[in-house]
Amino acid sequence: MPTSELLSPLRTEIAGASVADLAGRFGTPVYVYDAEKILARVRDLARFDVIRYAQKACSNIAILDLVRRAGVLVDAVSAGEVHRALAAGFQPGTGKHAPIVYTADIFDRDALDLVIKLGLPVNCGSPDMIDQLGERAPGSNITLRINPGFGHGHSQKTNTGGEQSKHGIWHEQLDGCLQRADRHGLAVTGLHMHIGSGTDLEHLSQVCGALEKAALVVGRSITTISAGGGLPIPYREGQSFVDVDQYFGLWDATRRRLAESFGHAVTLEIEPGRYLVAESGYLVSEIRAIKQMGGNTFYLLDAGFNNLARPILYGAYHPMSVCRTGSASGAEPTFADVVVGGPLCESGDIFTQEEGGFVCKRSLPTAAVGDLLVIERAGAYGFAMASNYNSKPLPPEVLIRDGKPYLIRARQTPEDLMRGEVIPA
Repeated sequence: MPTSELLSPLRTEIAGASVADLAGRFGTPVYVYDAEKILARVRDLARFDVIRYAQKACSNIAILDLVRRAGVLVDAVSAGEVHRALAAGFQPGTGKHAPIVYTADIFDRDALDLVIKLGLPVNCGSPDMIDQLGERAPGSNITLRINPGFGHGHSQKTNTGGEQSKHGIWHEQLDGCLQRADRHGLAVTGLHMHIGSGTDLEHLSQVCGALEKAALVVGRSITTISAGGGLPIPYREGQSFVDVDQYFGLWDATRRRLAESFGHAVTLEIEPGRYLVAESGYLVSEIRAIKQMGGNTFYLLDAGFNNLARPILYGAYHPMSVCRTGSASGAEPTFADVVVGGPLCESGDIFTQEEGGFVCKRSLPTAAVGDLLVIERAGAYGFAMASNYNSKPLPPEVLIRDGKPYLIRARQTPEDLMRGEVIPA
């Protein structure tokens, strides 16, 4: 089971590269990823037959290429993600271990056209998808994403199961969906369940029983089951990883029982997103102002929720550290209780907040304007959810391999911001 490194309030390097040098070379804000941390998490899951990366967590094609070379396959939830997978070297194909699988609750028209053109396997998350695919590609094999009627997550907004979630096919509608598939000659060859991100082992293990029950309803056409994603990573001191070996054991026992019932082997997939990339990512920013507002001290950064939206979306907690660049860089730190905010013209642009928008303080080393603040464990749903709000350019992304930084996305320019916009004559 992986261990969580102790987080230091002062940081001078990321994966062997100087934080100050990274900021000087690439500017701030900048996303930095540690390739070795991603590969270590891939190795954690090696006992599963297939690791299928949920690229929505972090979809830079260099990250996709990195995991592809490590033997990981990919999940795509949009036509754009299919194009990303192709650009990173994944090939379209079907069969036992299809490199790209399209998983969603709907087909928009572009996605359906692309799926048909490339012959991609589809994991259907709604009954209508079955009909829409069946009309265009009768006789195909499909998998179904089932909503088991329960869910869990670190926030209601990351809960993807239960009757308040839009995700998956409601478990009581499975028979009707099998009838839809029969009408189009579609074979249901796999099942998938995912109940939420940041769930614990108890809740994750409940999925095993629900999926096994659904698989027995479908019958021996099942050749693949997917454990979905949701494996948590520790963001706070005192939190820990799920025991992956124990988790695999639960799923392996489920798979073996199904294989015995069906009389043939059953492939076991897992679909991690956050688990592979969250720890690898760091958002490096510069402290541009320090303000006293009544009883609150604010460190104001050049990064805002346009760069990292998780705190404003659901009060997500990220560890933070300071890289001193001035005369106090070698001194023992003193600490202050501070609020950390960004540059946006928006009251919610606060990185230290709880769900519901309640501002809170964080104990951080005292710093000066010009020092760097590093928001850590920001590799999942960080850049992937970034925006151009306030006409802020998207930041660059840097991948560190063997201590050497590689630019994998250039910072947007003003011309990039306005590309495609037209003033009518």
